[in-house]
Amino acid sequence: MRILVCGQHGQVSRELQQRLNVSNEVVVPGRDQLDLTQPEHIRQRVRQVRPDLIINAAAYTAVDQAESEPDVAFAINATAPGILAEEALVLGIPLIHYSTDYVFDGSINAPYTEDDTPNPLGVYGQSKLAGEQAITAVQGQHLILRTSWVYSTHGRNFLLTMQRLLQEKPELRIVADQIGAPTWAGTIANSTLALIERWQTGQAGDWGTYHLTAQGETSWFGFAQAIGEALKEQGKPCAQLLPIPSSDYPTPATRPLNSRLDCSRLLREWGVSQPDWQTALHECLAGQA
Repeated sequence: MRILVCGQHGQVSRELQQRLNVSNEVVVPGRDQLDLTQPEHIRQRVRQVRPDLIINAAAYTAVDQAESEPDVAFAINATAPGILAEEALVLGIPLIHYSTDYVFDGSINAPYTEDDTPNPLGVYGQSKLAGEQAITAVQGQHLILRTSWVYSTHGRNFLLTMQRLLQEKPELRIVADQIGAPTWAGTIANSTLALIERWQTGQAGDWGTYHLTAQGETSWFGFAQAIGEALKEQGKPCAQLLPIPSSDYPTPATRPLNSRLDCSRLLREWGVSQPDWQTALHECLAGQA
């Protein structure tokens, strides 16, 4: 099967490439070959590749910077996914697209379901929601997979930042009132492969929007604690951690306090489940060693 993966160097894309390359022809164009800010460039590339499946793992993810670059964020996160959906419809193939917990405002006191009404707090979340709406409007075969707190052993993410700072600083103040599920990019890739397999073998559930995160929940402070414990087990230095409220760490873009996503629909409709976040973190770190 020929698969077009958009987004060459992202965390999820890199994990996908490792797994998909085993038994598929995977086409992963770089930015010079696929400019997601240029609609006609997107159409030309898809028509040239003529894939059997499109996976859009590309996104503008600079949450704070998006506040001052809304045009770029919307071009990549909203317009481009809609064009990919249109081209997929023409080819009669599915599109798999990744979205985010940031489409919600985090104000409810429970995990969000796919039926809850989105209300993004900033430009990043607004652009990602617009991308979801653009894909849905095309009415083709698609999976929109909302995830949260993505990390891996490459790129820029909380895990790598904490591993560095915990060994450099004597003390770190970490936000403790934002709750979610740290989700390893490898978990997202594994689940995506399981979804592809079910589609290929005629076991697909309904197309549409689903939540896909690790099981369980913690705060950024709790996530940092787990990273610190792993460092200690390796005999490495570890800073003292102090919990703080979000108000003590102001950022240009407001983060949702509740990023928990209910993933039961994905299990019910597609038979795909995710590990708890601690298990996935250990698996990720084992691969880093």
